[in-house]
Amino acid sequence: GMAAGDRYGLYVYPNSFFQYEGEWKQGRKHGHGKLLFKDGSYYEGEFVDGEIMGNGLRYWASTGNTYSGQFVSGELHGHGVMQYKDGGKYEGEFSYGMREGHGLLVDKDGQTYQGTFYNNKKHGGGKMTFKNGDKYEGDWILDQQQGHGVLHCAEGTIYEGQWRNDVFNGQGTEIHCSGVIYDGLWINGYPAGTFIHYAIQLLTRLQHNALAVSLRCIC
Repeated sequence: GMAAGDRYGLYVYPNSFFQYEGEWKQGRKHGHGKLLFKDGSYYEGEFVDGEIMGNGLRYWASTGNTYSGQFVSGELHGHGVMQYKDGGKYEGEFSYGMREGHGLLVDKDGQTYQGTFYNNKKHGGGKMTFKNGDKYEGDWILDQQQGHGVLHCAEGTIYEGQWRNDVFNGQGTEIHCSGVIYDGLWINGYPAGTFIHYAIQLLTRLQHNALAVSLRCIC
């Protein structure tokens, strides 16, 4: 049988904040167990010397999010999958509870980002497919397209060049789906020093009226 002090048991804590059901070793949660919190949240998985450590499943009642993967000292750390209540999902690396390292994020609208993350945000290099079918591959800084990148618009326009604040900024080349090529300086998504952007703005207003439509892909 089990050594003295090593047993399986149910323990309801005096403050009734949570209860533990599982394996013990020398008076500490150790091995496999389930920790149930008062609000309905829970952790089920591995414990080492009283700590949540190893592989497990964590559910948060307050957000409805579920995480399955590696833990270190109670924190999401290592590789795991986070299923968000809104339908989004992240699969990849975590560091102290944050999306950090390499991963794949699919949001509630079905948009996908595969690349590097820092502090929960898209940061470094990555590929993103937007819900309208546009695809961007390039540099990111804290969730914004910034640095060098290539955008393939769903209708055929291609832009390659510099980005800042999610739009074309700096030197870049656009091969428009109409065949028109503009190679030069861009300011906030528009060719610098030309009348072109006024025409684009007008067309956009006529075509799409008050719809919130991305100005970067107009055909």
